[in-house]
Formats: sequence, C-alpha cells, structure tokens
Amino acid sequence: MTDIEIAKSIKLEKITKIAEEIGISEDELELYGKYKAKISNDVKEKIKNKKDGKLVLVTAMSPTPLGEGKTTISISIADGLRQIGEKAILALREPSLGPVFGIKGGATGGGYAQVAPMEDINLHFTGDIHAITSANNLLSALIDNHIYHGNELQFEKVVWKRCLDLNDRQLRVVNTGLSGESKIVPREDKFDITVASEVMAILCLATDIDDLKQKLGNILIGYNKKQEPIYAKDLKAEGSMAVLLKDAIKPNLVQTLEHTPAIVHGGPFANIAHGCNSIIATKMAMKLADYCITEAGFGADLGAEKFLDIKCRKANIKPDAVVCVATIKAIKYHGGAPKDTIKEENMECLASGMDNLYRHINNLKDKFGLNVIVAINKYNTDTDKEIKYVEEELAKRNIPSSVVESWAKGGKGAVDIAKKLVELCKKEEDFKFIYDLNDSVIEKINKVAMNVYGANKVNYSEEAIININQIVKNGYGNLPVCIAKTQYSFSDDAKNVECKTPFEFNIRDVELKAGAGFIVVLAGKIMTMPGLPKVPAAETIDIDKNGEIVGIF
Repeated sequence: MTDIEIAKSIKLEKITKIAEEIGISEDELELYGKYKAKISNDVKEKIKNKKDGKLVLVTAMSPTPLGEGKTTISISIADGLRQIGEKAILALREPSLGPVFGIKGGATGGGYAQVAPMEDINLHFTGDIHAITSANNLLSALIDNHIYHGNELQFEKVVWKRCLDLNDRQLRVVNTGLSGESKIVPREDKFDITVASEVMAILCLATDIDDLKQKLGNILIGYNKKQEPIYAKDLKAEGSMAVLLKDAIKPNLVQTLEHTPAIVHGGPFANIAHGCNSIIATKMAMKLADYCITEAGFGADLGAEKFLDIKCRKANIKPDAVVCVATIKAIKYHGGAPKDTIKEENMECLASGMDNLYRHINNLKDKFGLNVIVAINKYNTDTDKEIKYVEEELAKRNIPSSVVESWAKGGKGAVDIAKKLVELCKKEEDFKFIYDLNDSVIEKINKVAMNVYGANKVNYSEEAIININQIVKNGYGNLPVCIAKTQYSFSDDAKNVECKTPFEFNIRDVELKAGAGFIVVLAGKIMTMPGLPKVPAAETIDIDKNGEIVGIF
C-alpha cells in the first residue's frame, strides 16, 4: 500500500481524546474538525511550572534528493517509546506546499510511521503557512503604498521580499509597478518561498504574541538616502501583521497512526532558513511528556547546527540525545554511487560513503559535545550484507546504532532504539556552541564553514563584505549566523557529494534578519525560491469523484 492508503486504513482517535492523555481539556482546544486542533494560550500558563522532559533531536547524514526519512524515524521513535511504556510526544515542522508538489513529496512520515490526517497536514492544515504568506505580503504592500503616497521615509532601497509557498523559479526576480499609473514607482522585487520568509522564522522563534509583535516591528525593510535602516515598525506594520498571525502562533495538535500526540507547528527549511519547528511547540511538548522527539531539517551540518547554535541559544534548551539517521542508499550516494544505482549493492561506495556519516557524528559528539546514536533506516532494497557492514564499522568506533524498520512496522520497528535512547539520555554531556556571539560575523561564518563543514578556506564576494560591514555598523554584529547552502554536500557545491579533497567555501551574499535575530549567509548557488523538477509530483496528485485525494507520498 502507498503512504496515503495506509493512513486512510487506520482509524484515528478524536483529537479531544489525544489531548486528554496529555492533560489538555477540550475547553483548551480550538477544534479544526475531529482530528486536528490548536492548543490555546491558556495551556502554556497552566504547565509552566512542570518539569521538562528529555529532549531528543533527530538529524541525519547528508541526504539524497528524496531524503532519508528523518520525520519517519522521529515518529517511530515516539511510537517506540510508548511501546515500552514511556510517555512521549512529537514536536515537528509543518510541511511546505513546495516539496509536496515538487520532488520530495509530503512531510508527514511514511508507511506505518505517519502523523495524521496526512492529506490535511500536507496541504492547507490549519492555515498557518497561508497566514505567514499574507503577513509577509501585507508588509510588501504597505512598503509600496508608502512609496506611492510620497515616500516620507525616503526609501532608497527596499530589501524586503514578497513570498509564496510554492516552488516557482520564475518569481526569483520580478519587476513590479508596471501598470503605468500616475505616481506608481516601478521597481525590481524578489520572491522567497514562504518557509524562507523572515516572518516564518519570527513565528518559530517568538515566545508569545507580545514578543511576536516586537520581532515583526524589528524587521529590516530597506534603507533611506542616508543609508540608514528602515524597519517595519516605522510603517506601523507590526500590529496588523500580528493580527494575521494571532491563530498561527498557537501550536497544532495531531496524532500518529499509533495515536501518539504530535505538536506540528512552524516549518522553515533548513537549507535556506533555520530548519526547526517553533520554540513554543518544543517547550510545550517538553512540559507535556517525559520525552519530546523533535527533528531538524536535512543533514546535521544544516538543521542540527542551526537548531543548536540558533534555537537552543534563544530557547535556553539543549538535547539530551541526538539521533543521526543514516540510510544505505545515502551512504553509497556520498561514496560516489550514481543516483540511479544507489539501490544496487555496491560495497566499495558503501565503504567510501561512511566518511560522510562519520563526519556528522564527529561534529555532534566532538564539536557540540552531545550523546549520539545512529538510526539505520532500513529500506527493502538494503541487503543483510550492507546492514551488517555499517553496524560493524560503527561498532569499531564505539558508535551506538540501531536498525529501525519504521516504515513497515511503525513503533514496533523502533523498540530497540527507544530502549537505547532511554539509557543514552541518562548520560552526561558537555554541550557547547560552535561560535561565541561576541565573535565577529566573519569569525562566526568561518568557524561553521571550517569546523562543521570542513572547508579549508572561506571566500567572500565584494557584496558580502559590504553587507557585513553595514550590518556591523548598524549594531547587529553579535547575532548568530544562519548559513544557506546546498543540503547535498558539506561544501557549497551540490555536485561535490564526496568532499574527499580540500574545498573552499564561497559566500555570495549576506542578509540581516533583525526581526528574527540572525544573519542569513548565502553560499554558492543556493536559491531562496526553489524551482520544480522536470516531472513534478503535482502531475500525479489528484482527487476522485468521491473527494478522495491520491498521489501524495
């Protein structure tokens, strides 16, 4: 059966019952039908004095184009912990419509390890991402309206971009204001995908509605003729933007196919944004259960680094254990096997590709000082010989591992790793950040590029240096950095999957996200508005005469 067929074959519990299991009453929910709900602001106050549960971060080695199943593993671990009698909850990101209709498909897990209702979550869900799109574009409309009506703030340069939650490369650079109307000012504009919008990052990093408004007001939207910054609060935009986000800031409660509670909230990409779900959702989940399982996007060089260096600083949290997901196909892919042969047995490429996995593990253990276990996500194309080889090689380095069969078995396929995680969470850690906030902007970028990615040199474009100097001049040099780069390589080159030889890391541009509180660093050819593949998933998604959706995977 397909993922969507499996999801439809299992009867869900009413969301009120799921909420009751974690101490949330029906009066503290805002229902969106029978199986999804928003959690009211009252719950946060009610549980604030409860002890935090253990936090488990799920990350991965560098992926293949179709991903390595981090969300599936996260779901099965939470289900597996409940299988052994532990109280567990998930804290995951919301899917973006870009990948759903693009190449990766949905982001609700797979097989018997899914959050549900999967069609709803993968499509419009509770409207959070649409609200973010609207708030982002309201600010754009206010900027151009201000310029139209006389430009009192003397905009010389607009840096704020519009957004849309679909992959559409045609919108990367556009010309606007071409109607020829009197007084309208044509200008060049750009679009980001919504999950790369600063409004998305702000929603995920805000602690409450007041903090949300303050962060929205601090968004840098342009510069005047004196090269002084102009902020959203100068347009009095933060109030109306917050109104559009008043419901989106509330976490969403759903369930797994095994009825484990799941809070799904916020959805920034990790290759072009900070890649973590909301602080509100994670901290709430930690109060509601003994184990909170969360994930950060793409490989550990992206999602995990940003989770640790950005989110953990801002939320004052740290993981008690990290799961690094590996697949046989990804190991072979990063060992030089062509993409169309990674399902075939190839022990030479498997041996070579182990280096990618080791580098991620060493970063997590030695650079960040965390407890790590490898989840070998088993596919039906994997051979016993390949699985045994990876297990034995990890054991030689004293790296704990577990074969997880989550797609086929759900929580039962993750009982072994669940037991190992309970013990791993008891061990002491020596958690540390990669850089200090007092380091210069260039020092911070260099430390991530050299210590995490393994670059031997970092090159900066002239534009990047100019923008860094302006950021420092305006008093934002002490912010963390959020590096946007390809997910397929430690380098900035998507084709350099092996990274066997020393490589240089190239910084194209740097952007200040004053509202979100970090500096985005654009490396290589990374785009903040993705494009669709030659054969997009949209071609296979359909709805039949009975209203049943098909084709989402």
